[in-house]
Amino acid sequence: MAEHLKPRPLSPFLTIFRWPVTMATSIVHRVTGVGLAGGLVVLVWWLIAASSGPEAYNFFIDLAETTIGQICLFGFTWALAYHAVNGIRHLAWDLGYGYQVRTADISGIAVIVLSVLIAIGVFAIAYAGYGGYYQ
Repeated sequence: MAEHLKPRPLSPFLTIFRWPVTMATSIVHRVTGVGLAGGLVVLVWWLIAASSGPEAYNFFIDLAETTIGQICLFGFTWALAYHAVNGIRHLAWDLGYGYQVRTADISGIAVIVLSVLIAIGVFAIAYAGYGGYYQ
C-alpha cells in the first residue's frame, strides 16, 4: 500500500542554507543572553566568596586562575560586551535606523568585531595590572 505513495520531499537543514548576518547575530544574541544568566551565577558565587572570608575567596580565585576559569571569564566578558553592543544596535532599529540590508549586515559585522575587541581590551587591562587584578 505504501509503494503507491509519492516519496515526501525532504526539507534542507540549517547546514544547507547560507546564514545571513542578521540571522547569525540574532541567534548569538539569544545565546549570549542565556550565557549571561549562567555567568550571573558565577558572579554571585564570587560575591559570596568575597564576603565569606579568605578561604572561600582564595578557593574561588584558585579556580578562576585556571585555564578553564580564564576561558569562562573571557566568554562571560565577551557575552556581556556582545549583548550590550548588539542591544545598542537594536535600540537604533527601534528608532527606525539601519533597516537596509547592507546597513544591517555592516552593523552586524561591526557588533561582532567590536565585542571581541572590547573583551580583549578588558582582559589586556586586567593582565596589565590595572584595577587591582594580578597585583
